[in-house]
Amino acid sequence: MTHPHEEMREMEELKNHYDMIGFIADAQYGIPTRCPCGGEIMKDASPNPKYPSDFDTLPGRRYLSCKRYKDDGMHFRQPWVFGVEEEVRSLRREVDDMAAEIAKLKRLITRP
Repeated sequence: MTHPHEEMREMEELKNHYDMIGFIADAQYGIPTRCPCGGEIMKDASPNPKYPSDFDTLPGRRYLSCKRYKDDGMHFRQPWVFGVEEEVRSLRREVDDMAAEIAKLKRLITRP
């Protein structure tokens, strides 16, 4: 039988581990500024193209990745294109919302 303090410490470690996995999943949207581990995000490129016909990504695919990246699932690494696409979608939604609000205010002002 384990001591209650040991059991509590183990539960806290597991909770922190699962929280970190959730943070990594949430960080996959848009262009990140920091990795959930606290590391700085760098822009890097793979040394070789993924496919021989990848002319747009030569000399290789570009990534946004944590400075301390290890392939353990706890650090951030995302293809650059995915981050930019998500950021553009987010900005487009904001602009559309603002345009709708401006149109609504314009109708209120010009109404007799």
